Amino acid sequence: MSTPTTARPVRSWFDPTGWSLTTKLVAAVVGLFLVITVATSTFTVLALENHLLDQIDQDVTSSLVRAGGPRGSGEGGGGPIPGGGGESLLVVRRDGEVVVNRVESGRTVGQLTVEQLVALNRAGLGPTPRTVEIEGLGDYRIAAARQPGGATVVSGLPMGGIDRIIDAILGLVVGTTITGLALVALGGQWLIRRNLAPLQRVAHTATQVSRLQLDSGDVALAQRVPAADTDPRTEVGQVGQALNDLLDNVEGALRARHESETQVRQFVADASHELRTPLASIRGYAELSRREREPVPASVTHALTRVESESLRMQSLVEDLLLLARLDAGRPLERGTVDLSLLAMDAVSDAHAAALTHTWELDLPDEAVEVPGDQARLHQVVANLLANARTHTPSGTRVVTSLRREGDWVRLAVTDDGPGVPESLQDTVFERFSRGDEARVRANGSTGLGLSIVDAVARSHGGRVSLDSRPGHTTFAVMLPADA
Repeated sequence: MSTPTTARPVRSWFDPTGWSLTTKLVAAVVGLFLVITVATSTFTVLALENHLLDQIDQDVTSSLVRAGGPRGSGEGGGGPIPGGGGESLLVVRRDGEVVVNRVESGRTVGQLTVEQLVALNRAGLGPTPRTVEIEGLGDYRIAAARQPGGATVVSGLPMGGIDRIIDAILGLVVGTTITGLALVALGGQWLIRRNLAPLQRVAHTATQVSRLQLDSGDVALAQRVPAADTDPRTEVGQVGQALNDLLDNVEGALRARHESETQVRQFVADASHELRTPLASIRGYAELSRREREPVPASVTHALTRVESESLRMQSLVEDLLLLARLDAGRPLERGTVDLSLLAMDAVSDAHAAALTHTWELDLPDEAVEVPGDQARLHQVVANLLANARTHTPSGTRVVTSLRREGDWVRLAVTDDGPGVPESLQDTVFERFSRGDEARVRANGSTGLGLSIVDAVARSHGGRVSLDSRPGHTTFAVMLPADA
């Protein structure tokens, strides 16, 4: 029977819960680098911008004094303002008239228009420099002061130089940040993978152990985490050492379990073997007593009949237990070519003779189906399946024995239209001493070992068994390898 698998939930790639540890660490390093780089770059750019503004403000303030002339007449405003880079703005008003109107840009000297002068007059300028947008010229850092001679001097420097510097710095910061992110991502991934390699080796060891068959037999857990990955001074080493300790503990428990199972199997085999002789004796004495010519009371005859019947039943139970003990011990079976078609016909014929009230049918292919195996044991498989259908279904039940070849496998199935196996018993129906008497009709006694023998014999041949049951349809199927 196949084991149902649990579907894994589908997660979005953007959901961190589905990321590997390497991805999380790389993302954390890249994110931390990005935060620190953005914060540092922002602080640097703002600090640089403030420093440049302070410098240009000092130049603008100095230009006010220079532009006023030695006596504050406004006549000293000729020439470019220091620090302006060859670009400056100077306006001098005296008695409401503009006596100086000059805008220098490199070697070009121009004047402000009337609209630009009006805009400067409405800007509310003072001795503290302010940024003013002049239409057609751009942003200027401008300050105004009234000189002792009565003139009002307006002086300014363009902000274009600062903007160009800030833009260049921003471009440099963005470029270096992108380059740094790529280098940190690649380098961080390489470093993290290298440092997590021991953890991957530990996981590989755990994966190998998880794939071992630990449910039966003598299990040897040879897999261990390498000594280099069990250094207790590191976190990965602690995990590796803990896994090794766990494997040592599990191996000891499995060895103890195997020894206990071996003792139980040996006990069952020895007990079954020893019980065969006294049971045969009891049966023989019961038969001999019933054949006594002297008159025997009816009660004694009935008792002897019951003794003989129960001894037969107990002998069958002992034989079944002995067979299971031998199969559990892994004793080799006889190997030969078995004609399953002929074997199924003989078994159905025997079942028909034993239960005339059932309808027995055969569904066989035209060609004989042969498999490698032990003929006696495979005959017991078919006989037990038919006996199970006969014992646990009412009279009139239709039982069909079918045989098919499916690829490299041969499928032997016994199907009936009886009441079916209760759902609560379907998972344990092939276990020993498992009975379905609660729901299925019983005509004769059952030891509860028939289906477990079917399962054990099928597994010893490299096959498997399965059950599909619901009211009105029950199928016991045995899959056997078609070739050795």
